[in-house]
Amino acid sequence: MTTIKEIAKQANVSEGTVDRVLHNRGGVSIKTEETIKKILKENNFTANPIARALAMKSKYKLCTLIPGYDAANLFWKSPYMGILKGSEEVKNYGIEVTNFNYNQFDPKSYVDGFNNLMELNPSAVLIVPNFVNETKQIVKQLEKNNIPYIFFNIDLDGFNNISFIGQDSHTGGYVAAKLMHLSLGDNPTILTVQTRINISNSGISKRIDGFNDYFIKNNIPIERLFLDFDNINNVDESEVALNSMLDKNSHIQGIFVPSSRISIIANCIKKKHLKSLQLVGFDNTPQNIKCLEEDKISFIISQKPFNQGFESIHLLTDYLVKKKNPIQKNYSPIDILTKENARYNERFELEYENENPDLN
Repeated sequence: MTTIKEIAKQANVSEGTVDRVLHNRGGVSIKTEETIKKILKENNFTANPIARALAMKSKYKLCTLIPGYDAANLFWKSPYMGILKGSEEVKNYGIEVTNFNYNQFDPKSYVDGFNNLMELNPSAVLIVPNFVNETKQIVKQLEKNNIPYIFFNIDLDGFNNISFIGQDSHTGGYVAAKLMHLSLGDNPTILTVQTRINISNSGISKRIDGFNDYFIKNNIPIERLFLDFDNINNVDESEVALNSMLDKNSHIQGIFVPSSRISIIANCIKKKHLKSLQLVGFDNTPQNIKCLEEDKISFIISQKPFNQGFESIHLLTDYLVKKKNPIQKNYSPIDILTKENARYNERFELEYENENPDLN
């Protein structure tokens, strides 16, 4: 029997696109829809009656709580799209996914989002635990109601989450340091730049720890300088502070940004400084990729956030429907992006985005 996966392969589209055509949910171009329908007819395809029966018999409510995205910070768009794609593929198993967003810099919006989520009486929850103290309170409610939960992107210790999906942040920082060392040699002078609001973020802290550990474990002497911004989005203030630091410390050879905001830093640096610096940061946001291709950034470490979102939905579906216990740590690849390979890193994400122009 022909499967949706095989139909998708023949049509050169995602499985979610085939599913949308099968169930007349729209969001597919006329040309693509005609192609898929032709292939369906040629293969005498009918939807899986067992999956349909299961969907009618059981209904699971899966809720996600992740930061929202905007034009200034597009990182969270990728996992959100992955969640949407995963949601489309598990509908026939009786899984209904509802996403709730919060402001990643506002703990109150995090709690408010969770309270709204709980009104749906979810079967399981996916959380980006951005705020430790608030997460402790949230988890108490989930455990009181016997609701399983997984942590996404940020790996907090001391909780009973059934799994974690995301990057090994310590190793990511370690890899960043190795790239910096290979680029600069021994005895480098490196500036670490971050925002004060991210200092309490455990993922950022683990990246910095991993960065430090590389030089310590390999007995490599290094001079470390630090610059923290109260509001990195204030471009004028950031530009003055950053270039003042570089003017006073002309021996700085590299800049390490342990967050997804490295493009903001790169665009603030004057050309006279930029040409002699190696910049290493994280996450393949459009702004970061643009700076990478313009030679403002040397390396970006990517964690495939689209895949993370997609896989998290399937992980929770397997747990709810198939009673399959996930592994405790689902670490994502640590991909090293350069200007030459950056555009090939998230092919499936780009395909999905092109198929869903309303997300832009």
